[in-house]
Amino acid sequence: MTETQTQPRPAAQLVDPAVLRVALLGCGTVGSQVARILLEDAGVLAARAGARLELAGIAVRDPDAQRDVELPRGLFSVDAEALVDSADLVVELMGGIEPARSLILRAVRKGASVVTGNKALLAQDGPALFEEADRNNAELSFEAAVAGAIPIIRPIRESLSGDRITRVLGIVNGTTNYILDQMDTTGAAFADALAEAQRLGYAEADPTADVEGHDAAAKAALLATLAFHTPVALEDVRCQGIAGVTAEDIAAAKDSGLVIKLLAIAELVETPDGVEGASVRVHPTLLPREHPLAAVRGAFNAVFVEAENAGELMFYGAGAGGRPTASAIMGDLVSTARRIVAGAPGRTDTATRKLPVLGIEAVTTSYSIGLEVADQLGVLSRVAAVFAEHGVSIEAMRQTLDGGEPGSGEGRAELRFVTHRASEKALAETVADIKNLDVVESVTSVLRVEGV
Repeated sequence: MTETQTQPRPAAQLVDPAVLRVALLGCGTVGSQVARILLEDAGVLAARAGARLELAGIAVRDPDAQRDVELPRGLFSVDAEALVDSADLVVELMGGIEPARSLILRAVRKGASVVTGNKALLAQDGPALFEEADRNNAELSFEAAVAGAIPIIRPIRESLSGDRITRVLGIVNGTTNYILDQMDTTGAAFADALAEAQRLGYAEADPTADVEGHDAAAKAALLATLAFHTPVALEDVRCQGIAGVTAEDIAAAKDSGLVIKLLAIAELVETPDGVEGASVRVHPTLLPREHPLAAVRGAFNAVFVEAENAGELMFYGAGAGGRPTASAIMGDLVSTARRIVAGAPGRTDTATRKLPVLGIEAVTTSYSIGLEVADQLGVLSRVAAVFAEHGVSIEAMRQTLDGGEPGSGEGRAELRFVTHRASEKALAETVADIKNLDVVESVTSVLRVEGV
C-alpha cells in the first residue's frame, strides 16, 4: 500500500493546556490511523479534550515493518511495559489475549485509563478488567470493540441507561455480511463470495473467526452485558456460522421475500415458570426484505435496539477498516481525556445485576425447514402430523418437484416449511422427529426466522 506522510493541521488556540501522554500498543491497520490522527490533529484534539494528547510512543514487534502511514521512526519501541509505565492514557490495539491482558492490567493498576478495541479479550475477561479499573479509578473504554465506527457502546451505556432494553439484533461482522450479500445479489456460491471477500481485504487468509461466527459471538457477549446490565461471557453465546448456507437457501429465501443475514441476537426472555433471563445467540437468520437490517449491504454493520420507552432504534455504518475504527478509538480517547482534566471519577462497568443466561431452548422463534422427500402420496400429511404433535403451527409451505410425475413415487420433492413462532425446544424436537421419518431422505436446511 502507498504510505501517507502525516502533516499536522493548524493548532487551535488553547492557553497552557495540560499534557496527557498516550501510549499506543500496536500499529497495524487501525493503530497506524490512530497515530496519524494524534499527530495531524493535535491542536484540534487539544481544544476538544482540554489537554494536549501527546503520543509518547508506539509499541510494536518490528519497528522496521512497512506501514500504511509514514510515522516518525523515533516513536517506535519494542518495550511495551516501559511505554505503559510512562503514559497517562493507553490505547491497546494489539488484539488477542496476551500480552494485551497483562498490559491493560499494568496500566489500570497504576491509574492509567485504557481505550481498547479488543472484543475477544473483553468477552473473555471483561468483568475482571473492569473491576480492576474501577478499583484504581481508571476508565476502560471500548467503543471500537463492536461495529467499528458505529457509536453503539456509548448510546447503550449512557443514552439508554435510564431505559429498559429488551432486545438487540445486530449485523456485527462485515465479512459475513459481504459474503451473504454477494450470494443474494449475484448468485455467487459461498466459496466464490468468500474468495472475493479475501481479495478485497474484507476476510483474512484464515476466515474461520468470521465465517464460523466467533467474532460476532464475542461482540454479542459485550452487547448483552451492556444492554442487560449483567455479565455475559463468550461461552454463554450459542454460535452457528454461515458455512452451511447454500445457494439453494439463498434462492428459496428470495422467492419468499426474505434475505439471510448473520445476526447477533441478545434478548430478555422468560421461562415458563416466570424466571427472567438473557439469551444470546449468533446464527444465520431469515429476515423479511422490508426489515431495516435486510437493507444492510456489503461489509457494512448495523445494530437494531428495542427498548421499552425509546422503542426501536437502529445504528448503521462502516463496521471495520482502519479509519472508521480509529474514529471510534479517538472518540473514547477524547472523552476519557476530558474526564481526567475535569478530575471526574472513572466510569464503572454497568453490570449491576446477575441475570441467569438461558439456553437457546428458552427462546421463542420461527423456523424455515427444507426437506428432500420421496414424491409419493401421504408424505405431506405424515410430515404435517409431526409438526402438529409438537404443537408447531405451519405458516407457509412450498413444494418443488424433481423428476417423475407428481405422486408417482419415481421422483423426489423438495418441501420448505415456514413455521409460526414456537419455543426453540419444540422446534428442535420437531426437526429431530422429521429426520426419523422413512419418507424423508434428508433435512437440507434449518434456518431461524425473525421479524415476521
